Amino acid sequence: MMHELLKLKEAYLLHQSKGIKSVMATVVAIEGSSYRRPGVRMLLFENDTMAGAVSGGCVEKEILKESQSVLLEDLAKIMIYDGRYRLGCEGVIYILLEPFSPDTALWDALEAALEHRQSLEIESFYTKTAGPQPGLGSVFHFKTMDFSFSKASITKTFSSFTQLLKPRFQLLIIGSEHDAVQLCNLASLTGWEVTVVAPVNDFRTKANFPGAARIRHLLPEEIGSLPVDSQTAVILMTHSYVTDLMFLLALKNTQPAYLGLLGPVKRRNQLLNEFLEYTDSYNESLLDVVYGPAGINIGAETPQEIAVSIVAEILSVTRSQDPVSLKYKKGTIHS
Repeated sequence: MMHELLKLKEAYLLHQSKGIKSVMATVVAIEGSSYRRPGVRMLLFENDTMAGAVSGGCVEKEILKESQSVLLEDLAKIMIYDGRYRLGCEGVIYILLEPFSPDTALWDALEAALEHRQSLEIESFYTKTAGPQPGLGSVFHFKTMDFSFSKASITKTFSSFTQLLKPRFQLLIIGSEHDAVQLCNLASLTGWEVTVVAPVNDFRTKANFPGAARIRHLLPEEIGSLPVDSQTAVILMTHSYVTDLMFLLALKNTQPAYLGLLGPVKRRNQLLNEFLEYTDSYNESLLDVVYGPAGINIGAETPQEIAVSIVAEILSVTRSQDPVSLKYKKGTIHS
């Protein structure tokens, strides 16, 4: 996911500044069950440290050992981890280990993609034969340019795994009370990019919202200055009925993935009735993604528990899942 790639970028640049070499590990294929799916990555460094993870912790130390030969020989390799004989619950994981020293222009291209909320692809060329082999490797594909993970040449006749990285999922929290602080913190820990929209006369700053990417002090009619796309969830939680209604009217032509309304059913119905009364035209699909009361029924009472409920509902909506205990889910955990 995009937020995991950004964490790896930070770790890479920190180690690069100290002259420490890096190896990228990518899960390119699995057979059977695994903790994470293909496309998950981690970085290994020549000072025996790691950033990220590709499993629950059972594979990482072995990957670190295997990465040492990649650092010494500057040659990519395939590592095969068979968890069936070690854990009794996992399958076979194919991991591509490759030197990671991309062109510095990559980071400029990544920043531009993030700013314009554009997707990118990472394509990895691999084989299911263990060991080092020339021609293995991965490439970043942007709209107008490509960047290899290293300067090694890649053989594109190998099998390939392509991962689409969508823009980082963002949450717009319209409101700045205590419950907004809790939701902001949890959403950022989930990896989302959080923007808090506070009243124009609110004294609070970004420092008051742990994990927030930014805080904007906006009037309802100024909400159009913020991007709202299919990778965006919006939650109205100003605790002012009139203010929530004004922001809802200002969002009438947007199409977020999710629009949550805090408060009981009666309040939701009144908001939507007045929304329809006061607007002549609006994006009719907007009402399809309105969820109120926001959150799933887990018995949440405290602001922290309500935040868990709302984040869980957003995940279930954006991933087209009906919340159910995994105990009762038929088939595998992941489709």
